[in-house]
This record gives sequence, structure tokens and C-alpha cells, in this order.
Amino acid sequence: MFIRRTQTRSTATGESYVTYRLVRSERRAGKVRQRTLLNLGRHFPVAQAHWSALCARIEQRLSGQAALFDEEGKGLPLAVERQAERIAARLLAEQGGTPAPADAGGVPGGGGDVQSVDVDSLSLVRPRSVGVEQLALWALRQAGLEEQLQALGLTGPQRAAALGLIVARMAAPGSERATYQWLARRSGLGELLEVDFEAMSPMQLYRTSDILLRHRAALEGHLFARVSDLFALAPTITLYDLTNTYFEGEAPVNPAARHGHSKERRSDCPLLTLALVLDACGFVRRSRVFAGNAAEAQTLQGYAHRPRGARRRACGHGPRGGHRGQPRLAGRAGLPLSGGQRERRRAVDFKEAITLDNAGGQAVELLKVPSADGQEVRLYCRSEGRVRKEQAIAGRLMDRFEAGLDKLATGLSRRGTTKRIDKLWERIGRLKEKSRGLGQHYHIEVIAGDSGERARAIHWQRLPVKGSLVTEPGVYCLRSNETGWDEKTMWRTYIMLTDLEAVFRSLKSELGLRPIFHHKEERAEGHLFITVLAYQFVQLIRHCLAAHGICERWSTLRDTLAGQCRVTATFNRGDGRTLHVRKATRAEPDQARIYQALGADPAPGGVQKTIV
Repeated sequence: MFIRRTQTRSTATGESYVTYRLVRSERRAGKVRQRTLLNLGRHFPVAQAHWSALCARIEQRLSGQAALFDEEGKGLPLAVERQAERIAARLLAEQGGTPAPADAGGVPGGGGDVQSVDVDSLSLVRPRSVGVEQLALWALRQAGLEEQLQALGLTGPQRAAALGLIVARMAAPGSERATYQWLARRSGLGELLEVDFEAMSPMQLYRTSDILLRHRAALEGHLFARVSDLFALAPTITLYDLTNTYFEGEAPVNPAARHGHSKERRSDCPLLTLALVLDACGFVRRSRVFAGNAAEAQTLQGYAHRPRGARRRACGHGPRGGHRGQPRLAGRAGLPLSGGQRERRRAVDFKEAITLDNAGGQAVELLKVPSADGQEVRLYCRSEGRVRKEQAIAGRLMDRFEAGLDKLATGLSRRGTTKRIDKLWERIGRLKEKSRGLGQHYHIEVIAGDSGERARAIHWQRLPVKGSLVTEPGVYCLRSNETGWDEKTMWRTYIMLTDLEAVFRSLKSELGLRPIFHHKEERAEGHLFITVLAYQFVQLIRHCLAAHGICERWSTLRDTLAGQCRVTATFNRGDGRTLHVRKATRAEPDQARIYQALGADPAPGGVQKTIV
């Protein structure tokens, strides 16, 4: 076995180039012939000085020898070892399925493929994860993604890279650089797709990300239409909300990288805003990227005037605590909107309210109040669970506030503590700042001493303000410009916002939306779009599993399936040859339950048997 450098020419372009091939010399009909075992490609990374050692290492791996040193006792470079493992695995895969002849160590009559092997020679090599990959490919094929990519004109390598990017974001979220490392060294996705990701250039992933971004509208339209058909969705409600992610670095060449309010409290970094339009089941209809300092009211106006793909009965659902002008803004654009509204008013008479049971079985009081001009409607809500929650929060913060005042007061009688009146008021101000507005319920006096500059006592009294969280806990307000809705419809629509918030939690914590390591504008948007695509397939899987009573989060499902791997078992046979068997580990009960619910193959990749 040796490596040959060959000059060849492209039949398509006529370009002359050099390629590298793994060749074996064989004697056929009394003549020595050279047979190409594997095309190693144009960019073979191993230096010519190591070719001989590489070929010897490949032979050792094929024959089951586990030695890691050459004859001189010197270890091979790590890059050469990796290439030897990769090439040996490819050779075994291409020769897979070779049956064992009965006269060469096989045991006839034993049922199945029974062979005589040396058990002590067993070695297990090249473990690669396939559980999450198998589930992800099942979802991609349910949605017809491969066919859609082909219809959009992507070549075979580009389609493979696109699938690799999306599946990696589902299984091991990270940057495109981390994705390449995962695909090449940890995942068995290449085996399931019959693609050698180790031979793929990392730049191929970046370029494919750019291509996917250029086809964003077509891909989003295809996927939403597909899931609508699969689940017979009737999208009468549209959910709309924003989140943002931050950059690692300043991203000076990206005009959309702006400083603003970070929902991750990373306002020290430039941000990028992602807007999603979803249906009531949480599937993405379309997405859009805005500058990091974009305001919700501005983006909502852009959505209202660009209802591309929106169905006639669709309506918007605004963000919780939204902008006060949003319902009127949406009304002028012909877009119904509902959302939460932070209001100081809590003193509401619930005598004429209706009572509705929520999903937790608790009663919720609902009072509908139209605006004076009849263009908007407010729905005031109160529930016992919310009352207890806000009472506990208020009690904890007020106890903390009073403990701070007590500490300042007792310090007046000790040496080395703050006694100057101006400094005491500064500390009281900081206590109020930390009390989340509950400091307004206290009347505080600092009593001056004889000098007039130092305090001798601090007195305070709790005086709850009427119509506040302390006196009216558990009351909150919803606003809408859909004045024809009744209380029940407004409430049910608002509850859907919980699902939308779960979407963003999944994007951020489970699918690697944050942070962004790219500086170029299209690469940053491509990173976000791949995350959106990954979420779409995660939602498809979870929606199918929920129908079978499996309602775990994606992170839980991913951890459950992560333990299943493909591994090669190597044995020495009695006739001196080596048997290689590559297959997936048996699905454990929790894994088998998921596969059974979806009708997926519990043994990804099948079985490959090779005798060398």
C-alpha cells in the first residue's frame, strides 16, 4: 500500500490539477497491477515524509494491531494518526458487508453469521455519536429539506454541509468552527449521510451558511407549509416577539451591531436583534434580523406593513409589557394585536368580573374595560396564585428594606459607622433603588443631633400606597385593539405568549443563539438563521412526541439520546485474518421509547462486517 501523486484533468472545465490516491499493488494473471483503493483528494494534508509511516499505520489498523509506535519506538504525529484512523474507517466502510466464507473460520450450522474469533483480541475503536443525529435526520426528512435544497440548486457537497450545520446546531450548539470539529471527530452523522466531513474544508460550512441565508424566504415558506400539512395546522393566531444576542468583540464591520438593552444583561457588548413570527403551535412562519438597538414598536410597524405570507385570519400577539402605542399602531395597519401592559392602576372593582379556570386548575377573574374612544380594550386579571406570588415577593423585598434601615439605625450607636446625615440619605437611596419600588411605601425620618451634621436616630413607618402591588397584589392588565373579542378569547390569546417565551428559551439555552463570534453582517445573520432552522426541526420532533405522551424539553431528549454511539469491534480470526464489525449500540429503554414513538430506526447506520 502506498500513496501516489497523480496529475489529472477536470472533464467539466479542462483544468489540470494534482490529486492523491491510496494504491495497492496486486498480482493478477501473473502480472502486477496497481489498484486505487481510495481517492484522497486534491488537498491531502500529510507531508510526503510521513507517507510510508501512514500507510503502515493504516495496514496495522486494518489488521487489528493497536500499536501506537513505529519500529523505532517514536510516536507518529497526531495529524498522521488521525488520517490513518479516518482512511482505515473509509476503507472498511467501502468494503462493508463482506460475508465470511464457511471454510475460512466460519462455523456452519450455527444460525446467522457465526465465526470463530479470539475473544481476547477484541478492541473497540472509533466511537461516534448517532442518537441525536438519527432523530434530527428523521425530522429533516419529514420536512423534505433535502429535496427543497436540491430544488434550490445546492450541489451534493453543499447539501451535506447544510445538513451538517443544522444537525450540529441541534445536537452540539456552537460556532461554525466548533461545528466542524464536532462533525469531524465526535459525530457519526457522516456515516448516516455517507459523507466524509473530515475531508471537507471548514470554509465549506461558512459558504453554505451564506447560501442558506440567501434562500431564507424560500426555506421558511417551504418548512412552514410542510409542518402545516403534517399537523393540519389552522394558523388563525400569529405570535410576534423579539430577542437579542450579543457579539464577542466589537464587530466594527457589521452596521447592525449596536449597543442597546440586552435581555441577557450584556449591554457592554454590541447586540443583534432577532424577530420571529410564529403560529399558535410555536412553528416559525418567518424571521428577520434587526439592529441591536431596534425598538419593539419600530419592528412591529415593519411587520405590520410587510405581512408577507400572512394568512387572512392571522393576527399579531404583542410582547408582554409592550409599548403603549402598539395596539393603536397595529390597528392603523389593519393588524389585530394583543399583549401585556404594565400599568400603575391596580385598584379595580372585580364585582362584575367573570371567572375562568386556567391550565393549572386555578380560578382567574377577568374584567373587560373598553377605552373611552372605543378603539382599545383592557382586560384586568387576578388569580389567587398570582396574589400569593406577589405577596411573597413584596414581603421578601420589604423585609430586606427594613433590615437595611435597621442596620443603619443601630449603627448610629457604634463607633466607626456612618453618622453623617447626607451619607445616610445616600445609603437610604440605595436601599430604595434595590427595593424595586417598594421604598415608596415608607415614611423615613433622619433625626439630627446637636451638631446638626450627624444623626442621632432614624425613624420609619410603613404606609402602603393605595392601588399598588402591596395593597392590590395579583392584578395585571392586557390590552388589545380587537374590541370584538370577549374575555375568554383575550385571555387564551395572551396565554399563548408563554409558548413564545419558551421558544426563545429554547433558542438561547438549547440551540446556541448566544453569543455570536462572527463580525461580518451576513455571517452573523447566517448564524441566527441556522439556529432558527434547527429550532423548527426541534419543534417538529417535540410536537410529534407530545402526541405520544413524551413532553420533555429538547435538552432532556438530547441528553437521553447522546449515549447511543456507533463503534467498530475488531477480532482476530482463527485463520489469521481480522474481522471488523461496525454497528450502533443497542438502544436503551428511554431511547427505544423515542424511536418507537416516531417510527425511526433504533439501530442507526445498520451493520457493516469486513474481513481483512
